[in-house]
Amino acid sequence: MQLPALPSRLAVLAALLLSAGAAAAPSERGARGASGPPGAGAFGAYLAGRFAAAETDTAAAATNMLAALRADPDQPEVLNRAFLATLLDGRPEASRLARRLTDNPAANLLLAGTDVQAGRWDKAEQRLRSMGRTGPVQMLQPVLTAWVQFGRGQPEQAIATLRPLVEQNRVRALNSLHAALIADLANRPREAERFARLAVADQPQPSWRLAVLGAGVFNRAGKVQEAQHLLDQMAESGDDAALAVTEQNRRTLLAQRSVASPADGWAEAYTALASALRAQGSGDFALVLAQLASRLRPGFAPALALTADTLADQGHTAEALAMLGRIPADDPLTPVIDLRRAVLLDKLDRAEEAVTLLRRLTDAYPSLPQAPARLGDLLRRRSRFAEAAAAYDQAMARSGEITAQDWPLLYSRGIALERSGDWPRAEADLLRALELAPEQPYVLNYLGYTWAEQGKNLDRAKAMLLRATELRPQDGNIADSLGWVLYRLGDLPEAVTWLEKAAELESRNSVVNDHLGDAYWASGRQREARFQWQRALTMDPEPDEVGKIEAKLRDGLAGDPSSTAQR
Repeated sequence: MQLPALPSRLAVLAALLLSAGAAAAPSERGARGASGPPGAGAFGAYLAGRFAAAETDTAAAATNMLAALRADPDQPEVLNRAFLATLLDGRPEASRLARRLTDNPAANLLLAGTDVQAGRWDKAEQRLRSMGRTGPVQMLQPVLTAWVQFGRGQPEQAIATLRPLVEQNRVRALNSLHAALIADLANRPREAERFARLAVADQPQPSWRLAVLGAGVFNRAGKVQEAQHLLDQMAESGDDAALAVTEQNRRTLLAQRSVASPADGWAEAYTALASALRAQGSGDFALVLAQLASRLRPGFAPALALTADTLADQGHTAEALAMLGRIPADDPLTPVIDLRRAVLLDKLDRAEEAVTLLRRLTDAYPSLPQAPARLGDLLRRRSRFAEAAAAYDQAMARSGEITAQDWPLLYSRGIALERSGDWPRAEADLLRALELAPEQPYVLNYLGYTWAEQGKNLDRAKAMLLRATELRPQDGNIADSLGWVLYRLGDLPEAVTWLEKAAELESRNSVVNDHLGDAYWASGRQREARFQWQRALTMDPEPDEVGKIEAKLRDGLAGDPSSTAQR
């Protein structure tokens, strides 16, 4: 499900989600009490918990905040932070602590969800209404309320709650989709179909979840062709989700009800908002909503995958991998999850496990390019360029007619081919990628730099790299490439200017410092040149460059700067 971009509004909602009801941050002064700092026995654990929370280490944050709360059980600040930490870490203590936080929106949402699971509809609605129209309820309250009304046995009232919002509201896709799901469960296929049409109307490329839910509604309303069309869009999108819409999976997706209860509906709404928050950089708030969704619907793949993606964004790779392990093996999203699992394995230096997994997916889905393309990326990052090129060959063979969206694959294969010594094919791929995407700065940069290294097409390379610097003015690698082609052309003053800028932007890059040394030497600045070469040696240069730099330190650099034999 996709929500519109609402950066300022979502930021306000996210802040309200976590901050309401929290006491002011304790200081190191003041007496123990409701408005003061934690007691002496709690303060160390409290500080450790705050530090862990800042590092997004949810396990350590929860453990330390619970310890601080045991030592100082009446401190509001510690109570609020202990609740949030236990919620983010998925601990059962969150429910117990939530009952003590009558003014905390996240706590009330957690308790309202428990009421929904238990069928306490009046209590759930009372909690929603008591939260007012602030925080996440401002956006989700109509949907959450409608599901409570449906659970109470009032489908007409539930649909009436959402009907005014499906035409005008800024999140009408969300409201329309949930109106369709409620009408579908209420066995009102015509209404369900109409609402589903509204949900997908503003989505030229529907998300995975919208496509699956909408297709199910259309199929049960007798609109089989439209259901298949939605899934066809996913299959042809080139996204990873295409692996989940094979013919076998389609039958399952169309047959099952992906949302079968009010608790499922709440989990869907939470996950949709969490996805929008993560896309706008509010990862912590996305985790709160994803955890609420997972409590309502254990094993819910979209919520667990979103949680894993957010944890990975925050650098918690092992935890993200463990989260993916909680997704049932028979879930239709399993092949998509396996692609993400391979990336995480590679980040954990478990590259061979990742390669094995991607080769298995490549064999299991012989007509789809996603797995071999991801395999090529992994092998290229590991400097296994010939193997990477072979994997990209497989991906290209499965891609069908080459279109503009294929430029990244051509670009990646071009790099792998160039690094494995097959320049003619590499150059053809890079030129084709540039034809498809003439304003892509990284294609301009790679091709222009390689030509500069070879001493060919220097004027064209200069023009390409000038454009690339306009597109990415703060990219040190592109500034280095432009400086290097100017050096090859013999324009030493301009070369030094650009290479010095590159060294400022990429101060720890051995190639950039090596290039600047060459330009200094050719400009008669030998002492500065030797300094740059010495710096380059301390920056982990590639093995075949070490000897070249050492030779320049020993013997200097001879020859005309435009000579192609200098490097």
